[in-house]
Amino acid sequence: YEMGENGNPVHAVTSVTQRWYSTQQAENVEEEPLHTIISDTENVQGSLSTHEFQAETKKLLDIVARSLYSEKEVFIRELISNGSDALEKLRHKLISGGGETAPMEIHLKTDASKHTFTIQDTGIGMTKEELVANLGTIARSGSKAFLDALQSKADASSSIIGQFGVGFYSAFMVADKVEVFSQSAESGTPGYKWTSDGSGVFEVAEASGVRQGTKIVLHFKEECSEFSSEDRVKEVINKYSNFVTFPVFLNGRRVNTLQALWTLDPKEVSDWQHEEFYRYVAQAYDKPRYTLHYRADAPLNIRSIFYVPEMKPSMFDVSREMGSSVALYSRKVLIQTKATDILPKWLRFLRGVVDSEDIPLNLSRELLQESTLIRKLRDVLQQRVIRFLLDQSKKDAEKYTRFFEDYGLFMREGIVTTAEQDVKEDIAKLLRFESSALPPGQQTSLMEYASRMKAGTRNIYYLCAPNRHLAEHSPYFEAMKQKDMEVLFCYEQFDELTLLHLREFDKKKLISAETDIVVDHYKEEKYQDGRPASDRLTDEQADDLMAWMRNCLTSKVTNIKVTPRLDTHPAMITVLEMGAARHFLRTQQLARSMEERAQILQPTLEINTGHDLIKKLHALKDSNADLAQLLLEQIYDNAMITAGLNDDPRPMISRLNDLLTKALEKH
Repeated sequence: YEMGENGNPVHAVTSVTQRWYSTQQAENVEEEPLHTIISDTENVQGSLSTHEFQAETKKLLDIVARSLYSEKEVFIRELISNGSDALEKLRHKLISGGGETAPMEIHLKTDASKHTFTIQDTGIGMTKEELVANLGTIARSGSKAFLDALQSKADASSSIIGQFGVGFYSAFMVADKVEVFSQSAESGTPGYKWTSDGSGVFEVAEASGVRQGTKIVLHFKEECSEFSSEDRVKEVINKYSNFVTFPVFLNGRRVNTLQALWTLDPKEVSDWQHEEFYRYVAQAYDKPRYTLHYRADAPLNIRSIFYVPEMKPSMFDVSREMGSSVALYSRKVLIQTKATDILPKWLRFLRGVVDSEDIPLNLSRELLQESTLIRKLRDVLQQRVIRFLLDQSKKDAEKYTRFFEDYGLFMREGIVTTAEQDVKEDIAKLLRFESSALPPGQQTSLMEYASRMKAGTRNIYYLCAPNRHLAEHSPYFEAMKQKDMEVLFCYEQFDELTLLHLREFDKKKLISAETDIVVDHYKEEKYQDGRPASDRLTDEQADDLMAWMRNCLTSKVTNIKVTPRLDTHPAMITVLEMGAARHFLRTQQLARSMEERAQILQPTLEINTGHDLIKKLHALKDSNADLAQLLLEQIYDNAMITAGLNDDPRPMISRLNDLLTKALEKH
């Protein structure tokens, strides 16, 4: 890429030949001759007539000069847009009336010595009445009136930007004198000169030597003379007006060489065009891993291209607070480089452009207000992107798995931050998990899980663990395995929070295997201990042991009970909302003691009376109380660690050493 002054790529360069991005063939080594139509040929004829700006226009001029745009440079974009409008009108008139076509161009000229900037189009031009009406009042605007006329014809397409008058007034942000020369395309009408310093009046006079179209000369204020520099103007054109339909020339050289790919039929755009366009809009050097070229006319007019970068997002990309990296255009003119409102925040990994003729251009294109239209556009685009990613997951599951590994965090964020349940569930279709019913490494979706559910079941079970080995050897999975229940394994830290927020999917409740143990209401099957009674403590022995345990553990547990669900584990901790409890403890900054944690969690210790450790503990409590106490505390801590409720096992190291010492005393 060659880089402009602002750091943006100006055009793409291949390793072998130079190629202007997507539109032009490799250029000849010889530079093309300069081509300009701007020259001082106009002369005022007869007397000047003085007019006052309409009251509202005076107000607007005051607002524009002080606060309308956040960056003064946008006056160039506005004037180029107006030139494009005028050419569009002329083209429409010629097509409708069958007139002869002339070169349709926009020319700009800078003069640093005189501190001036000139822009001239070969468009439809204005009569004296149109000059007074369009540049003297706001309510009436050439483009607005023309659009109204177009809308009365069902077959006419509208590709006219905004309201002419408003954009024109942005010139007074930077100029203390503005001259407009215009010659209407209507035959038999003279040319005119319009002049104003923006103070409240303007003058109009007949002029000779005016070329058809409109020429505007800006005499810059002292502090705005930077815009009489060719490089500065070129930088602004590259930023805002690269995709204008008509050729734009600056001091004789064409500057807008980029083709608006999103306006083309998707079938006409090649892969390399997409690659180069992606690199241009994303300012990146990799290739897009996915490309969505989406066009629609209903419910909204949308022309868009979205790219998913090949490069894995960095932690900065994931955590950054800024929104979308998608540019918003209206009729090929840039409104916002990073339009934060047109996509939900969770889709900020996408790069590309959205162009919609339905978007109204407010007074300030910088301040796209949160309108019903923008919300509607956001909803339509979100649904289309979700559908596209779902389609890709079906076309190439392996490629989608790699995508989900890199970008899954964004989908989880989408579910957590979205309020509407139906949208949460749409995003949830993109989630992928390993499952107890599938081999390691193979991923499945919530929809696929639902399709495998037994008749009559209504819960989707999941279990959070750092990896598959720990999940499969978890006491919480043990009971599920006995009953041949499929369980989704969640390895990511944010999976649990995501599923807690999702709550249900396709009218099926999402239940943690840990919660299912606690809440009888959710139990679909009653669990019974199938081992012979002789392998377990008797009910009387169990009651005796639990009474002693309560006395030893005091405030660390709320309740102790016998569970038939365990087989290979001596005990487990259950908490009413285990996932929420874990998340709460993670977000607490202060280190809490076990007693404080127990007060918050209100845990129940469930014991397996058929396990050797529990049976030995029952015998030890009478024969060796000190060793029994150490053993009980270790069983409790082990259960807390297994539950993910104790992140720091270091405090129990000294107890483990004591236990090992006592175990080896007889050796």
